[in-house]
This record gives sequence, C-alpha cells and structure tokens, in this order.
Amino acid sequence: MPANTSDAVSVYKARAALGKRLRELRQSSGVSGRQLAESLAWPPSKVSKIENGRQTPTDQDLRAWARATDQESELEALLASLHTLELQYAEWRHLMRAGHRPQQEHLLELEQKTRLFRIFEATVVPGLAQTAEYARARFYESVRRLKIADDADEAVAARLRRQEILYRPGKQFHFVLTEATLRFRLCSTEVMLGQLDRLAGLSHLPNVRLGIIATATEYAVSPWHGFWMYDDQRVLVETFSAELDLRQPQEIELYGDAFEQLAGVADYGRAARQIIGRIMADLAADA
Repeated sequence: MPANTSDAVSVYKARAALGKRLRELRQSSGVSGRQLAESLAWPPSKVSKIENGRQTPTDQDLRAWARATDQESELEALLASLHTLELQYAEWRHLMRAGHRPQQEHLLELEQKTRLFRIFEATVVPGLAQTAEYARARFYESVRRLKIADDADEAVAARLRRQEILYRPGKQFHFVLTEATLRFRLCSTEVMLGQLDRLAGLSHLPNVRLGIIATATEYAVSPWHGFWMYDDQRVLVETFSAELDLRQPQEIELYGDAFEQLAGVADYGRAARQIIGRIMADLAADA
C-alpha cells in the first residue's frame, strides 16, 4: 500500500473510533442526534458526519458536545484522541525519509523533557543502552528493509549523544528485557559480547533499574511487543512499518499496568547480571 494511502486509512480509522465514542456518550445521555444538533445550533448532518467518521471535530466541537451531553468528565480523553488523530499512526518511511539521524534528534528532544523512562523490549536492546556497533547493525537493517537513505554513521553518533541523558540528575530509567532479547543473533558474536558487557555495566548506575525476564519464567502478561513509556504522558510502539504514538489516558494506563506486570517477574541486580553472564559464556563457547 502506498505510504499516503496507508496514512489516509489510519487517519480515517482514528476519526471513526472518535466518532463512535462520541455517539456512545450521546446515547448514554439519552439525547438524539437531532436534539443535540438543535441544542448546539448545528445542522443535523454535522452530528451524523462526526459520529460516522466523515468529519473531524474541532476542540470547540468536543467541548460543546461534552457540555450538551453532560459528559464533561470525558473531555480530556476526547481531546487527547483528537490531538493524536494525525500522529497516532505515522509511517516509518515518512518519518525517516531523510534517514535515521532526524528521528534520533526528534527522540532526543522528547527525552530531554522526560523524567521517568519505562522501557520494555522483547527482541532488541533499547537504543539508550546500545553500543555503537550494535546500533550500527540495527540502522543497517532498517536501511535495507525500508530502503531509506543510508546515514548509519550519523545516526549512530546521534544515538550516542542521546545516551548522555543516562548520566543526568533527575532522570530515572527502568528497563525490562526478555532473556531472548539477549540471545537473538542480530549481529556478530563479538559485537553481542560487547553489548552484553555494556548492559551489565549500566545495571550498576544508581538511576537505572535493569530487569531481565529469564526464559523459564512464567509470564503474568504476554510480551507481545516492545514499548517505551515517557512519564505518564506518552507511549511509543515500533512495528515493521510504522510507529504508534499513544497519548490517550486509557491507553497509557493499559501500558503502565502491562509494564508493572512484566517488571514484576523480572530478575534484578546480581540475579540479572548472572543471566547476562550465562549468555556471554554460551556465546563465547559457540565462538
């Protein structure tokens, strides 16, 4: 599907979901579409278009809707849905049409404003914890898969600049990784050994909690995919083709609960470093 078509479909789906929610709020208040339109001095067709996802409401429309249906407690969530309608499903090729470096710089701006980072990964080491060599392997993979500009060296430099935030006061980092993440052969053995050593070192930082979920652990919640939580304001989820940018309170709460359950079955401190040590020994033996 062409990128612009995919974006249009995603925007329509988000707008339709918002319209459905508005219809539910109206119906739960016992107000008909015509009554709502009359109370707001709108043409009846406007209510129908908004509820069926054919028209995007404005902030003012949502405030009026919430007041007229006596649902003002829902206004914050409705506004969050509206404000992220265009952002929620952004194509990776669009985000990185000029290469990886601009995206790294965008993330740097977001991270400057964040105090608490909660990061779960099931397949790859998080960017803030990557060595230069591991990061370069990941960028080259994206260049091949997405057929975007090859600026891997510049992107690696930008990612390493992002990692300076690990040493700034007032920042807290909670990483939770599966043991499988540390065993996947996504780079050479030599590079992976260096990466594992880096993780063990980071686990000693006073503002870093590194949890490893051992393979034999019984999970409380399925590790469907990785995600990054920035305070209680935003969740980013990467897929093969896109980035989900989630800001609705109910979604953030859902991911917060999932993170707590995943973190609750992870090993920390010496136990986590023992898992890393076993994996390094296995890699060295294979090599």
